[in-house]
Amino acid sequence: MNYTDKHLHVISFNVPYPPDYGGVIDVFYKIKALSELGIKIHLHCFHYGRDEAEELNAICASVQYYERKKFYQAIYKSVPYIVGSRQSDELLSNISNDDYPILFEGLHTCFYLSHKALEHKQKIVRMHNVEWDYYKSLKEQERNYLTKFYFFYESHKLKKFEDELKFADKVLAISRSDADYFSKYYQNIVYVPAFHSNDQMTSKTGKGDYILYHGNLSVVENHQAALYVLKKIAAKSKKEFIIAGKDPLDSLRKEIKNQPNVTLVYNPSFETMNSLISNAHVVLLPTFQSTGIKLKLLNTLYKGRFCVVNTPMIKDTGLESLCMVENNADELGELIEGLFSIDFTQQDIDKRNELLQSGFSNHANALKIVEAIWA
Repeated sequence: MNYTDKHLHVISFNVPYPPDYGGVIDVFYKIKALSELGIKIHLHCFHYGRDEAEELNAICASVQYYERKKFYQAIYKSVPYIVGSRQSDELLSNISNDDYPILFEGLHTCFYLSHKALEHKQKIVRMHNVEWDYYKSLKEQERNYLTKFYFFYESHKLKKFEDELKFADKVLAISRSDADYFSKYYQNIVYVPAFHSNDQMTSKTGKGDYILYHGNLSVVENHQAALYVLKKIAAKSKKEFIIAGKDPLDSLRKEIKNQPNVTLVYNPSFETMNSLISNAHVVLLPTFQSTGIKLKLLNTLYKGRFCVVNTPMIKDTGLESLCMVENNADELGELIEGLFSIDFTQQDIDKRNELLQSGFSNHANALKIVEAIWA
């Protein structure tokens, strides 16, 4: 079906290019897939720390940028900072003067969801997490007292602000567990898995030489997971380990220097990261925060060989059958050692491909969104 007569406003919490971390990966490949269906995307980006991106003009009918407010400019008693800092009169004007539906990317962008100027509009919210629960988890992992208090206060406000979702016509949940949660409180929940960079599987057969952990290493949960891999698994192994990702904290760098079988690859390019995933024998992805779905898991399954995880990484993703799951550190180490005695086979690839293409295809999931909006 041709959708060239359809227009859609998309409000993004950040500039979704380059697509190099969790949330913006989902946004970029979503608008790309919708654009490929013929839909004219009118993209609205809040930007901070990322430049305007000429590349977005190739897949969008229009792109507008808005400055995210500083912390002192966005302190509201009831509105979370991540929401209040994305408030713009110019944005409200731009999205209210036509009849195009609006896709709000994350609770972050929902400052105007209940605004009277948008009463005539169809409004869809893409939820990347149960945000209040995500911030609660960040609070539990944080050691700095002031930051810990900020996460606690933000979690409290996010839980109250989540009630704004009653003004959405549809809520697009990124995981089955999130869909189950939102369905308890709101109507019209649609499960739409994460969008990602993969059109097809590129996993290699055979064996690799090392174990890889990868993620945005400036994020608390990934930093903690990297330390877990380093201290609980790599320290007890003679195999080669690589830890790769954006902006590792100094404390992680120092720990890695003391571990001779571990190499740190920091701020790898897109191509370098793909090569690291493709050539590893095992990609090890533990997490201690079971919110949403981890895009690095999908990327690994499309590009890598054996994928070893713990329960919080895989629970309710629909990908359980494609990974090896172990929660005990010692048994994780034994499992990894055992995998080096076997090859990754074409049969393994075929099993993965069947499930990934049926449930996690960008094209199929873009059609789900189209149906949710225009059916």
